[in-house]
Amino acid sequence: MKKIAKSNGETNPLRIPAKLLAPIGDFLTSRLKSLEARRSGLDREDPFVNGREENLASPDTVAAEQFGHARADALKRELDRKIVQMRKALTRVKIGQYGICEECNNLIDTDRLVIYPEATFCIKCEGKREKR
Repeated sequence: MKKIAKSNGETNPLRIPAKLLAPIGDFLTSRLKSLEARRSGLDREDPFVNGREENLASPDTVAAEQFGHARADALKRELDRKIVQMRKALTRVKIGQYGICEECNNLIDTDRLVIYPEATFCIKCEGKREKR
């Protein structure tokens, strides 16, 4: 982590003031609530969760239900991943580390944060992680 030298020679980790991060925290919290609402709504769309009479279903219905379940399941997994990332970003807001790369401790480009506000890695470090 980058350190900031104090006048007495000690160092502190780079922190962003809570006052500056408060609006970002509010934004991320509202996005998190939206993601969680969407996630819970997917259960209502999943044909396997709602149940049905199997002995009355035609093969077309079974295929459509399997496709609907696969779609809902894939969306749930993606939303779960985004929810985890959003919570991680909110934690970084609370500790004053939002916008600072977890890997190299450099500032994350603001364009990246605008597009992907839950980013916790800079683009270079994210690229390295994806190659692994």
